[in-house]
Amino acid sequence: MNEFREALLIAITTPIYAIVIGAEILFSYLHHKNYYSVKGTLANIYLTSLNLGLDILVRGICLIVLNYFFQFKFIEIENQFAYWGILLIAQDFMYYWLHRVDHYCRMFWAVHVTHHSSEEFNLTVGFRSSVFQPLYRFIYFIPLALLGFKGIDIMFIYSATQIYGILIHTKTVKKLGFLEYFMSTPSHHRVHHASNVKYLDKNMGMVFIIWDKLFGTFVAEDEKENVVYGLTENIKTYHPIKMVFHEWINIAKDLKKPSTLKAKFMYVFGPPGWSHDGSKKTSRQLRNELLKKNSTP
Repeated sequence: MNEFREALLIAITTPIYAIVIGAEILFSYLHHKNYYSVKGTLANIYLTSLNLGLDILVRGICLIVLNYFFQFKFIEIENQFAYWGILLIAQDFMYYWLHRVDHYCRMFWAVHVTHHSSEEFNLTVGFRSSVFQPLYRFIYFIPLALLGFKGIDIMFIYSATQIYGILIHTKTVKKLGFLEYFMSTPSHHRVHHASNVKYLDKNMGMVFIIWDKLFGTFVAEDEKENVVYGLTENIKTYHPIKMVFHEWINIAKDLKKPSTLKAKFMYVFGPPGWSHDGSKKTSRQLRNELLKKNSTP
């Protein structure tokens, strides 16, 4: 049954991806939008292939860990509609915190940065995966196992919500009316991929935007300000090794700088952009500087 469910998901989504990506490429070509490039698309395929391969390798370990904690569940939800509905919401909530840590701790940002390193924004960027995230992602889902959700169901609902997460990587779809209030939409996710200072580290939710509104990480897309995609310092390379490891290389360089043990700790576990001498800025520091600049008469 579980294998059939996974196979059905793949069978349904593969033609959907092919159709919507093909349609967006055609729209981009006919309207001279330049949303896609050959190198960018190939890089996205390469990165998702690495992620998928690692995901398959560690899948068994993830299931073992989640099923181990499932033994100690303290809740059992018998109604199937409630079971899947609550799992959907709870999984998205835990993903929000996974995603937020990936942005606020440099060690995990070094993994996640590959997803943000594209200066393009199109449906194939949704496949531009954080290669090593499968090694630790399941840890965030352990509380779900304790809440009475089976490991195989947790992993299935994550795969299902990933479909939605991929489809909101588009500039083609504009704002979606009342859905903007509670769903993550293409508009919200354009903000998330922006390098504009006011947009940095915002809109972390994959399916629901309510977590961002609750925990102070929401910013609406400003139609008067063009979104600039990529990083505050773009890598400017399609080198297969550098795309995956460039931030780890930067961390190693920072650790060689003359600094205290505390500073070295911060270079690894502090927020991206932290520096002991102020030579670089975190997203919070950059926003504060922007606020001061805008408030100056």
